[in-house]
Amino acid sequence: MNTRKYSLIDNLIIETDKALTTVMGKPETTDRLIPGSKLTEHELTIQQRRQSVRLMRVNHAGEVSAQALYQGQALTATLPNVRVAMEQAALEENDHLVWCQQRLNYLGGHASVLNPVWYAGSFVLGALAGKIGDKWSLGFVAETENQVVQHLDEHLVEMSMQDEKSRAILEQMRIDELHHGTVALDAGGAILPKPIKLVMGLMSKVMTKTSYWI
Repeated sequence: MNTRKYSLIDNLIIETDKALTTVMGKPETTDRLIPGSKLTEHELTIQQRRQSVRLMRVNHAGEVSAQALYQGQALTATLPNVRVAMEQAALEENDHLVWCQQRLNYLGGHASVLNPVWYAGSFVLGALAGKIGDKWSLGFVAETENQVVQHLDEHLVEMSMQDEKSRAILEQMRIDELHHGTVALDAGGAILPKPIKLVMGLMSKVMTKTSYWI
């Protein structure tokens, strides 16, 4: 069976559609049940609700970035099994994206207005990582997921215990992110040099601090 080869224009259209769907539409998911859907919705104070909105906005922005990262890497990865792994991870990250958006909507919040910027920057980084080589691309994924888990741990400390539904989402996201990082390393990902980790951490802080407010 012949496999269609996409032209540069074809790929541009496909990636533009994915970007628009991620930032403004309803992306494809695994159709998993949203975590915490059976838990009781407790009454939150104004401050507790405001904090939950800000933290969920940060996590939503993080998922937009993660989606772009995986799509960029899938576009430039050379090994078929790596491309498949990136595409599967991207699909699972879409679950997180939708969960965070639904929770934001319920709490009366909004997504970061800078999401298009986060998507574009992360897509370029992912594509560049994929071009450098699959082992470094996978290592980039593993370190990204490691830093995301650290942020989730911080958010679970900062979020009110009363907001059980938001916490359930973050807890499931943490499980998935750990898994994605492990898969990336098992697939041959390299441990990144410390300077690169530090730069990634600084970039992540810029995004999280900004998305917390806008």
